[in-house]
Amino acid sequence: MSTIRVVWGTATGPTALSSYDAALAEAGVHNYNLVTLSSVIPAGPAIEVVGETPELGPPGEALEVVQSAATAAPGERVAAGIGWARTADGPGIFYEVDGEDPDAVRSEIREGLAAGRDLRDWEFVEEEVVVRSVEPTETHASAVVLATYGESRPVV
Repeated sequence: MSTIRVVWGTATGPTALSSYDAALAEAGVHNYNLVTLSSVIPAGPAIEVVGETPELGPPGEALEVVQSAATAAPGERVAAGIGWARTADGPGIFYEVDGEDPDAVRSEIREGLAAGRDLRDWEFVEEEVVVRSVEPTETHASAVVLATYGESRPVV
């Protein structure tokens, strides 16, 4: 199986959607149709924390992701994050959270991962968390953190 890449972006814009699109552009995924997955990591693929994804296929194709995204109105702070825990042989879980305070987002991710580990009869050996935030600005602001699964695929 292909690589899972953890990418992120923060940006501002005149509207909520434009700031979100700009944050996706910073992460390198703005030209794909994002298909949201639930949060179970399959055995096999490596997870690379890269910040910005390389080209994963032609524009307009579908890209499978686990996504945390948050957008703030002017004057508000926003944070998004993803954490993951894996077993030695590969399967694991993602946990994604958004909010206003990056420390609170990080804490909730860790609490969620602990609860997810408790639900599974797996021996987890790895845990990591990535959180990105945007301080208040005069425009809309967005933060995104995504786990991208492999390459894009044709939609039709």
